Amino acid sequence: MTTLNELNAISPIDGRYRNKTQNLAPFFSEEALIKYRVLVEVEYFIALCEIPLPQLKDIDSSLFESLRNIYKNFSTEDALWIKETEKVTNHDVKAVEYFIKDAFEKLGLSEHKEFIHFGLTSQDINNTAIPLSTKEAFEQVYMPSLIALIAKLKELSTEWKDIPMLARTHGQPASPTRLGKEILVFVERLEEQMRLLFNIPFAAKFGGATGNFNAHYVAYPQIDWKQFGNKFVETDLGLKHSFPTTQIEHYDHFAAFFDALKRINTIIIDLDRDIWTYVSMDYFKQKIKAGEIGSSAMPHKVNPIDFENSEGNLGIANAIFEHLSAKLPISRLQRDLTDSTVLRNVGVPFGHTIIAFEATLKGLNKLLLNENKFAEDLERNWAVVAEAIQTILRREAYPNPYEALKGLTRTNEAIDKNAIHNFIATLEVSDAVRAELLAITPSNYTGI
Repeated sequence: MTTLNELNAISPIDGRYRNKTQNLAPFFSEEALIKYRVLVEVEYFIALCEIPLPQLKDIDSSLFESLRNIYKNFSTEDALWIKETEKVTNHDVKAVEYFIKDAFEKLGLSEHKEFIHFGLTSQDINNTAIPLSTKEAFEQVYMPSLIALIAKLKELSTEWKDIPMLARTHGQPASPTRLGKEILVFVERLEEQMRLLFNIPFAAKFGGATGNFNAHYVAYPQIDWKQFGNKFVETDLGLKHSFPTTQIEHYDHFAAFFDALKRINTIIIDLDRDIWTYVSMDYFKQKIKAGEIGSSAMPHKVNPIDFENSEGNLGIANAIFEHLSAKLPISRLQRDLTDSTVLRNVGVPFGHTIIAFEATLKGLNKLLLNENKFAEDLERNWAVVAEAIQTILRREAYPNPYEALKGLTRTNEAIDKNAIHNFIATLEVSDAVRAELLAITPSNYTGI
């Protein structure tokens, strides 16, 4: 059997881009899923001891750390043991249960091993393990990557805050702006979406076979199992307890989470395309890496490949996020299995997203400002000050100012500084207003 490596992996996130996505493996790999299942099972057993159930009241709490070491010290060999067992059980969660029972025997807890997975269904484990792993991947990998990208944008918005730039609406020259402000727009958009994102909880289902704690209640009717579920999921695991549910989590919060990630990706696609266009307009040069080749045929080329790479990966990520958010909240009656195979792909759009974030950040770090091109474009487009002139004329109650400027500027002849100043000279206004109009240039008409 061929050993999996970067050259024979089918997915590029495990192949070509493995060095960019390997930090996600502890959260989204098959081994990670198994480990998180073991974590939930062990923590659940400890929670039963803390009630305590009558049969577990004599277990010394000093053993809890040894129990937690079952998942804290979880190894690839442990995962392989479980996968081998799964070949017999044909049930992944049952194989996890048998693994923990084996560990209990080694710890001298054989008489208590039937309280592993007590009263639960497999979805009580899956629907807590997957939200927990996703939450921790979000906190430990995704957020640092996004924050680093936003920090770079903030840095550039400050560095370029005084660079006047010809704006374009419908692709045509428009009222001038400033480069730093245009970058700051993306900072504000991303931070606003982050604020919305933080309001979405990571929810988990935990309530027995069909969500009603049937088995728990029939065995121990005197215990408030809903309160137990709330404490276990929310206090012990740090998730939100969904109740009532069917046999599975209804995934509405997960869908909202994926939609929020998709919106953030869409904003970055917008950024990628804008910067790509600025590069094509020669507003930016790019730092050249020694030995790098832009084209196999054209030696002069330095391509904006980082922004293209980012855009492509974000598109794939969004397609999968879209399917996750559209599919997961739908399950036939009390459950079907379509969510099971779909959930195994949660790490895939995360992988493409992280690749994209790093590519955009790399591209931003390579940009070299070409100030001369900014100034040249502004100087070629004196027509854009027409808005300023006609607005001041409106203020002064000058007759038909819009129409006067329209007649001047909507021609096929070049409108330069001389044309604008000659027009101002014809206006019947005070010397103070004329001086005010003559002081306006494409480079200083940039607003607040």
